[in-house]
Amino acid sequence: MGNVFGGREQSLYLSNGGTEVFIDVLMPAVSDLADDVWDYRFAALLTLQDQNVMGRGAVGFDLQDIAWGTTQRGRARSKDFVLRATALALTRHRWSELGYDPSFAQDYLYQFPSMVESFVPADDTHLAVGFPGPEERAIASCLQHRILSALPHWDGCFLCTKPRQS
Repeated sequence: MGNVFGGREQSLYLSNGGTEVFIDVLMPAVSDLADDVWDYRFAALLTLQDQNVMGRGAVGFDLQDIAWGTTQRGRARSKDFVLRATALALTRHRWSELGYDPSFAQDYLYQFPSMVESFVPADDTHLAVGFPGPEERAIASCLQHRILSALPHWDGCFLCTKPRQS
């Protein structure tokens, strides 16, 4: 069982472990770059990919289900944010805080931007289902890990919800 992150022509199919790694390396970059309502909405979408909370094999999203913006400028800005966050993650930004070596993460991070770059968002954003609205954005940050999270709905960020390894 796995999860799919789709983009019309291209898809990124990841095992449950691959999904965890993908979100683990992307979330610190998104957290550190977010400075607009849309960015925090995208962060909220990523928090919904936490399989320790949502269930294994029950996550994933399609780029066409994201409300990229109502204007061409807004859509370009949103895509730019995702591409900048992915590029920052590719520099191994804060990977030392993960507590493990995220093998294969760079492979996923190389594939994802090509999906985003080639994706042409629809003009009509009301079709975006499953994309957190402005009132659902991830505005809380885990104090311990400095990661945007679904607080106060969940007990912590994705690092807090990880099962402890003995």
